[in-house]
Amino acid sequence: MPTTAPSTDRIEKQITLDAPRSRVWRALTEVKQFNAWFGLSLATPFAPGAEVSGQISFRGEQLTMTIWIETMEPERFFSFRWHPYAIERGVDYTAEPTTLVSFTLEDADAGTRLTIVESGFDAIPESRRAKAFTMNSNGWNGQAENIRKFLAGNQA
Repeated sequence: MPTTAPSTDRIEKQITLDAPRSRVWRALTEVKQFNAWFGLSLATPFAPGAEVSGQISFRGEQLTMTIWIETMEPERFFSFRWHPYAIERGVDYTAEPTTLVSFTLEDADAGTRLTIVESGFDAIPESRRAKAFTMNSNGWNGQAENIRKFLAGNQA
């Protein structure tokens, strides 16, 4: 029986959330709510084509993170681009390719099935590709739990 090798280009996580799609959508796309569960301090509202930057705390340091909003299809699909695991001070990541992060919302028996996909790692420079993939894979596990907890405690 053939086996499929794990992808080195794509991370995929899925979680069923005990909240309607409209509620999950707001948690993903309203910047203040996104900040609350993701651990950021972004100020600019999300809109297709927007460049949004802010601070994220990583291992006790404040780092600037920028995301570029790609697609917003209300209560169905949201995506942005970013430089994955771009945490080294003094390193200019602007010439590197970005990865695409997407959130797909679907109705599920108990609420909303949220599928998180980050793709494009094969284009990241080889010197940091494996580390970025591993760290972001672990990071999405944590962020899936963060949004679950946020939604359980915030009905707004």
